[in-house]
Amino acid sequence: MKKRVVSVLLAAVMTASVLAGCGSSGDTAKEEKPAEQEQTAATETGQSEEKAESTESAESTGDVQTLEFYHGYYHDESEWPAAKVMRDIYDDFAAAHADGPVVFKPIPVENRGEIVSAQVAGGNFPDVVDVDQSVPQAAISQGLVLDLKPFIDENGLQDAVGLNYTQNQVDGHIYTVHDQLESRGMWYNGAVLESAGVKAEDIKSWDDFGSAMDKVNALGDGSYGYIAGQGSLFMMNAMMASSDTGKALIEGALTQEAIESAEFAEAFKAAAALDQKNGSDHTTDNIGNLMDDFNKKGTVAALFNGVWNASGIDASLAESIQPALFPGNTAIASAGGGISISSNMDEAKTELALEFLAYMVSPEVQERIFVGVQAAPCNAMVDLQALALSGENQDAMLVKLAEACSQVNNADTVVINLSYTWGGDVGNAIINAFMECAVSGADIDARFEQLKQELTALIA
Repeated sequence: MKKRVVSVLLAAVMTASVLAGCGSSGDTAKEEKPAEQEQTAATETGQSEEKAESTESAESTGDVQTLEFYHGYYHDESEWPAAKVMRDIYDDFAAAHADGPVVFKPIPVENRGEIVSAQVAGGNFPDVVDVDQSVPQAAISQGLVLDLKPFIDENGLQDAVGLNYTQNQVDGHIYTVHDQLESRGMWYNGAVLESAGVKAEDIKSWDDFGSAMDKVNALGDGSYGYIAGQGSLFMMNAMMASSDTGKALIEGALTQEAIESAEFAEAFKAAAALDQKNGSDHTTDNIGNLMDDFNKKGTVAALFNGVWNASGIDASLAESIQPALFPGNTAIASAGGGISISSNMDEAKTELALEFLAYMVSPEVQERIFVGVQAAPCNAMVDLQALALSGENQDAMLVKLAEACSQVNNADTVVINLSYTWGGDVGNAIINAFMECAVSGADIDARFEQLKQELTALIA
């Protein structure tokens, strides 16, 4: 599809979105039907097995075809308001193509990974899917996934896809584009730090951080330094990025060289030592389990979490909580999974799928994602500060979100989340080791040697 054609089509979609009333909450769009939200893996897998290997969709009737899009925003609005914002964005695109030769059908499911795996095993791939991690290597090796890079290059979308353009390249190809970035730094509660006689701006190194946390833990008023466990993995991730060698090890697949490296050993042991001082009561394999301590109770000095944490902060704490980068002016930012398109569709369906990709990274949609989902947009051209301060959208937490995103975008060092390169199983093994090391008196050196053996077995 030529740039001129894409521009015309995208303009039409945007016009339709405006006419539909595309506010940050998308109140004019219809709610998803419960039946669609409750689709099971068996149902979806059964549908995928019925797909023919030809380029024609099994759901085509007459001259009208259906482009199916699987995504993970199945949550009820009361459970996660951002999910409805994303469904509204998808529905606006569907409404704009309701009368075309190809209709767009967004399908919310809880089991995207299972659906993709089942189809790939049968030599197929979903029409369009928002993959939650990365495209399976088996799908790439079989040529089941469309290379998006030619389309991105031809239409000048490099800045629109942002970090996806570099991080998601595989041997010069791009198979997935995520409309949001996983951008992580730190959040400080200035009030807790002040009680301990510390200022966030004075924490410039990991030694400074450790000293500050010691002072917080010594307050004796129920406050504590930080949420460890999963958070410790991010801490180690940032520590390793402080050297070129460590950063390179993180950005590649886990190898025996990385396991045996001084950078890995030093970062793990430094983070584990901080955890032990912080206390085993404040560890969890999922930051979300203790996040209310920081966001609502205000009893934690520091939180390692994404920029999106702004949306969870209680209004009463808005003034005292502030975003920051990891010591050393380091941020963790990852494109991760995202929109992937089948390579086995006819021209009409492929054009609509690519138009959908352009729609999702367009400034208009990216602004809706920032305001409504309160996530970091992938489009590097969106002026987040101006958007947060605009009269229509001005909100204290949105301003903090914009500041957090800006800090990540301008960090001296930006490194990928090692769970994407080393694997989630590796990340979980490291988290478990951190949680055991947090117990008072635990032998950190011995536990690290055990961890090395576990990781060696995982990559064998």
